[in-house]
This record gives sequence, structure tokens and C-alpha cells, in this order.
Amino acid sequence: MIEISNVIFKYPVQEDRIILDIPGWSVSKGERVFIHGPSGCGKTTFLNLLSGLSSINEGKVIVFNYRLDEMSARERDAFRANYVGHVFQTFNLIPYLSAVDNIRLGDYFSGKASDRDWVEKAKQALLDLGVSHEHHDIQARSLSMGQQQRVAIARALINKPKLLIADEPTSSLDEKNKKSFMSMMMELVMVNEITLVMVSHDTASSTYFDRVEEFNSINLR
Repeated sequence: MIEISNVIFKYPVQEDRIILDIPGWSVSKGERVFIHGPSGCGKTTFLNLLSGLSSINEGKVIVFNYRLDEMSARERDAFRANYVGHVFQTFNLIPYLSAVDNIRLGDYFSGKASDRDWVEKAKQALLDLGVSHEHHDIQARSLSMGQQQRVAIARALINKPKLLIADEPTSSLDEKNKKSFMSMMMELVMVNEITLVMVSHDTASSTYFDRVEEFNSINLR
């Protein structure tokens, strides 16, 4: 499902410095993979390659039989909108948009749904995750941390992705919210048969996963 081989990544402004050097790495359909490593070691960059947010300098990145390294930026955007859900470290909600409108962005970029479909799907996703009607039209910045969690998950899953990527999603949460978030995310992943790749510097969440790896065993830099 995911296959990486001979990947080299450098930032354009630092072409003399290799950030990622990955000889080979793969994930099978339905796996739940937890990758840990210290902050600043390239984990986020690695996830960006899997989702098509970034392109590589050398090598192959194959996801669902698509060669991301051969796609244009526009093609990668379309691929990501239709196949990948992304939960970010700070949730990356647009603060002045409502919960519903934040979720609708996921459908908008996929180009698959009408305006009415967007609204109904977004509201149902929120209800399914325990966010009541009265909070659907409230700006994201006015929601509690727990409610923001649920909006972020709903947005990531609105298009029924085959792959869910989670980038340190529990780093800013207290212990109670961290456990709630992980339990909720894992249940949704299993029910919907989604492949999950999560990275974190904190190994406490690794117990939820069936495969755990150190990032320095993947990346030779």
C-alpha cells in the first residue's frame, strides 16, 4: 500500500544538507504504525512525503499504486484530497470558521460533493463524534480543546480516506484529552478499515498500535 525506496529529500534553500535518506520502507493495508523520534528529526517532513504535501529529490514514493514522485503539485493535491486524511499537531483549524465550515474544506478540495452534501455530511460527522447541534456554527477558536479534537478528526475522515496521517496530534493535550483522542481515533480507524501512520516524540501512545518503529531506523540521517 505504501512503498518508499531510495528516497532523498533536501530543502531547496539547503541543497547541501540531506534531511531524509530512506533506503526502503513499506506499510501494508490496514496496518497501524507508530513512529517515534525526537523533535526536529524530520518526522513531519516524512509524513508530508506520504501525503504528497512535499516532493522528493530522488527515489520513489508509491501510495495505493500511485507514484507520488512522478506527479505534479496539482496532481498530488487531488490525490491527497481523495485518499489521505491528515490530523495535525495543533489541529490546524481555521479559527474564524465554524466547526461545519472547517470540515467542509475537506470536501471542497475533493471536488466530489454539492453544497448541500457538504453541509449535511459535516453536521452528521460532528454528531457522530459527539459534537451537539448548538456547537456546529460556533467559530473554532471558541470551541473547547475536546471539541476541536473532534472537528479535526471529522475533517480528516470526511472523505473516507484510505490512509490517515497523524502528526504529533496529542502533544498539546492533557492526559485526559490525550486518552480520549487516541481511543476515538483508533475506534474510527478500525471501524472504517483505514491504514494509520502516526508520528510522535512521546512513546506513551505507542500501546495503541500494532507496529512501533524508531524514526532513526527508517531515516539514515
